[in-house]
Amino acid sequence: MAAEIVNPRSDSKTDQDSGAEPLDSFDPVFALHRGGKMAVQATVPVRDKDDLSLAYTPGVARVCTAIAEQPELVNDYTWKSNVVAVVTDGTAVLGLGDIGPQASLPVMEGKAILFKQFGGVDAVPIALDCTDVDDIVETVVRLAPSFGGVNLEDISAPRCFEIERRLQERLDIPVFHDDQHGTAVVSLAALRNAARLSGRGIGDLRAVISGAGAAGVAIAKMLVEAGIGDVAVTDRKGVVSADREDLTPVKRELAGFTNKAGVTGTLEDALAGADVFIGVSGGTVPEEAVASMAEGAFVFAMANPNPEVHPDVAHKYAAVVATGRSDFPNQINNVLAFPGIFAGALQVRATRITEGMKIAAAEALAAVVGDDLAADYVIPSPFDERVAPAVTAAVAAAARAEGVARL
Repeated sequence: MAAEIVNPRSDSKTDQDSGAEPLDSFDPVFALHRGGKMAVQATVPVRDKDDLSLAYTPGVARVCTAIAEQPELVNDYTWKSNVVAVVTDGTAVLGLGDIGPQASLPVMEGKAILFKQFGGVDAVPIALDCTDVDDIVETVVRLAPSFGGVNLEDISAPRCFEIERRLQERLDIPVFHDDQHGTAVVSLAALRNAARLSGRGIGDLRAVISGAGAAGVAIAKMLVEAGIGDVAVTDRKGVVSADREDLTPVKRELAGFTNKAGVTGTLEDALAGADVFIGVSGGTVPEEAVASMAEGAFVFAMANPNPEVHPDVAHKYAAVVATGRSDFPNQINNVLAFPGIFAGALQVRATRITEGMKIAAAEALAAVVGDDLAADYVIPSPFDERVAPAVTAAVAAAARAEGVARL
């Protein structure tokens, strides 16, 4: 699919045939979404019978036969090698929660056009009307022959961990849950640059993550992989530590490789003297807790639309402040990562996306900032045209180095 970013709006002016005035008559958001945000566009002409005979029957039969004899040719003679399935069950959509598959479609369409706009990768939104782990895994496995990769999106924790793991085991194409790993990649890139700005390395920092869901767990894993000095993760009941008896299997595993200092208690307790706060949970962190952090601390408050620490408060105490919002400097935005990660993986027909590929993506993203590094510029803009090519090249090279590339 050359999924052109077009907007084929319907001329219909009936909203549910209710007789009410259309929502898009007074709301520009609805006006933009009418008819959907994407369409399928042919990459070859079908102008006459000769074109038809090549694009479809009888010519297409020769291609089908060749693929049947040499299955790997599917990547050369179909769209497969440059198309990603964006799959959700609608259980954890943005900050809206479990709104179901149909209501999730505007987000999945949006994700698909970001793949195309920023990575040159075609993507198809697929909203599944099931939430059982077995059902989702089996459905995606059966859809997989049509795609070069699978982007899992807005699936609630802890099911998202098992779904991703089982799909990675069963498929020989990249499977990537962006809510986990995209957030982690961009967070690591910003943290590397914040540390560089302050003359420190990742290994000099003690971090506290608020939120032990999909993003929090993935960020913790990536920070440990990158050599963080120490990191503690908190949930609603406090620090995730091995002495707690209420931990899920995922949190029990998390407790096993984090919190080397043995911090216990609340988020506020953990923040005392900490170098880094990373918020992926929502809620509000008391100002006095932020004030208790180490001098020259970094605050990445990424909840949307309301950061855990408002930037006006964070700037009183922190040397670097980042949020998930586009109206403040240093936006931690997944769109900086996933288009280039998939583009790089698809370019070399990788069988999976490894930790090394994700760290390579973070390093490339951080390097884009270069000598322009400043407290209000530790991460580039999604509209910086250098981002996707840099991430794509780094991921492709890492895939080859790690032996998961087929090209």
